[in-house]
Amino acid sequence: MKLLASSLSPGVAAALASAFLFGAGTPLAKWLLDQMSPWMLAGLLYLGSGLGLFMYRVVRGSARPRLNPGEMRWLAAAVVCGGGIAPVLLMYGLSAMPSSHAALLLNAEAVLTAVLAWVVFKENFDRRIAAGMVAIVLGALLLSWPQPQAAETGSIFELLWPAFAVLLACAFWALDNNFTRKVSLADASWIACVKGLAAGITNLSLAFLAGAALPGPGKTAIAMGVGLLAYGVSLALFVVGLRHLGTSRAGAYFSTAPFVGALFSVLFLSEPVTWKLVAAAMLMAFGIWLHLTEHHAHVHTHEVLEHEHAHAHDEHHPHEHAPAVAGGHSHLHRHEPVTHSHAHYPDAHHRHDHPGGH
Repeated sequence: MKLLASSLSPGVAAALASAFLFGAGTPLAKWLLDQMSPWMLAGLLYLGSGLGLFMYRVVRGSARPRLNPGEMRWLAAAVVCGGGIAPVLLMYGLSAMPSSHAALLLNAEAVLTAVLAWVVFKENFDRRIAAGMVAIVLGALLLSWPQPQAAETGSIFELLWPAFAVLLACAFWALDNNFTRKVSLADASWIACVKGLAAGITNLSLAFLAGAALPGPGKTAIAMGVGLLAYGVSLALFVVGLRHLGTSRAGAYFSTAPFVGALFSVLFLSEPVTWKLVAAAMLMAFGIWLHLTEHHAHVHTHEVLEHEHAHAHDEHHPHEHAPAVAGGHSHLHRHEPVTHSHAHYPDAHHRHDHPGGH
């Protein structure tokens, strides 16, 4: 089975790099939870990502992108769901369960992201992608089910609420992913910077109002550093993935993140390797394999489209400039109708209908 695109595709590479950074951050967050409250940690993680990317943009002299009012509303909704609510839920769930289990449960984010993309935002899918999502869901359910001996020592709520909190975080991140796709052609580092600053300042303020205190300078710096990499740089890379791959496909590649988290948990936190962990990993790995080996190519027609984003001249951007412009650049440009066939993802230039819904 052919891969949809080579491993050198910028969208694939960005999504996988994003997954690695986010996955590695889960066991580190678990370790930091021993030093501070979940709400405080969520605030520091996002504040670190926002401040770090802000300084990066200042050093580079990056200009603020221009978003229309509709795009700003999508970005605001993404900030609330993915930066304000989801990380707090994850930290609370993570505080009461092994980080290796929480890491694999985060695979549910890819499933929920895809379902929303298919049902609400009408992104195309096929049986192979749907079967992969079923395998991932089964793995997540297996991880969230309590051990028989644990059922004798606590109520069902006490046993299931950590997994429920993580899954609910995945639901809000799924909304975030679909909302962010609406603005994914804008500067990725700016989007991640805005989300980090807004979510970090809000969650940190709420943590202080709830009576939480800052940890020592060392732990604060570590938390913000983890946030910069696992939430800031990772998010910027994921936005690039959304831009090139579409929501559900970028989510499929990103679903490798929980395996990175589980591996780091076993190697560095000495968490046990249980049969549930192995079985869930096998189910999820099979689901991801189905996603990564998808091949989607057919004759399709590009309708007239006018928008602005960074691009280079290729088969989808054949317009001319006077004087000539080489390399990457950004400006308002118009796509004329064209019909052709090639392997493609449902990115910003391939959001066409498919016969039979595929």
